[in-house]
Amino acid sequence: MIRPSLPLLIMLVATGAGLPLPSSSQPPAAETPYTPNRADTCLMCHSTPEVLGIFRTKHAAPGDPRSPFGHGQLQCESCHGPGGLHATMQQVDGKMAQVIRFGKGSGASVEAQNGACVGCHTADTGFAAHGGAHEDNNVTCAGCHQLHSTTDAVLATQTQAGKCYACHTQRRSDSFKAYSHPLREGKMSCTGCHSPHGSTTEKLLVRQTTNDTCYQCHAEKRGPFLWEHAPVAEDCATCHDPHGSNQPGMLVRRAPLLCQSCHSQSGHPSIAQDAGGLAGGTPSQFLLGQSCMNCHSQVHGSNHPSGSKLMR
Repeated sequence: MIRPSLPLLIMLVATGAGLPLPSSSQPPAAETPYTPNRADTCLMCHSTPEVLGIFRTKHAAPGDPRSPFGHGQLQCESCHGPGGLHATMQQVDGKMAQVIRFGKGSGASVEAQNGACVGCHTADTGFAAHGGAHEDNNVTCAGCHQLHSTTDAVLATQTQAGKCYACHTQRRSDSFKAYSHPLREGKMSCTGCHSPHGSTTEKLLVRQTTNDTCYQCHAEKRGPFLWEHAPVAEDCATCHDPHGSNQPGMLVRRAPLLCQSCHSQSGHPSIAQDAGGLAGGTPSQFLLGQSCMNCHSQVHGSNHPSGSKLMR
């Protein structure tokens, strides 16, 4: 046996020659062979513009060792699995052998599809993705993301909402109400408030509470205030519907009905009184226009020394 000289060994280690390829590049030996020519084999049949679009994305960057098309990687088969049997049209259980297909109409399980993505994108999912709403409803990564397209609609602010609305149809309806956040206009994205890859909060919020999520934009409502309004400090959604409302300010109900759901109107100037000082049950002019906010204008809180009633 001819042993290489020490200088030759040093050169081999320095250049990386003779070292084993990454585990993802090592084809398993027997039952699931890989194609000999990788993508060249696949493109002999699959050469439509939809497929070739991947060469204009990050997934096909040859200079990036993390890319499926990086040096020594398995190219198409990094995601779609070994395609040796499929390329030679062999039969498996009486049917033509298949590789992993993604999205609607795929015969592969949700676990198989998502496993191909999570094998690389572990940092993008995190532990909260397991057992989350999307996983419980068998949502696949390819159900939201487009890998062979130069522009992934769900990653762009202008088009993301339309992608989410494909499943969240009630939120699409809310966006057409008279008052809503500018999602349809492409000025705001769903991921500004929600974390689709998982969160420890009930509604997959990007912050731990509803209020902290709202304060990302509405910082002036954070306070602290000398005179607080209890529902403001507790939960913005007590009064507001963030996905859209037919009431001004995206309120869940129009004032004074919203205010009176907590505040009793008995003995209040909003009810006209008779000569004896008893409430007559007839709403007064104070309920017109801004209603309660005609007087209580600082409804989110006040720092005025005399603002205990949120009037200044």
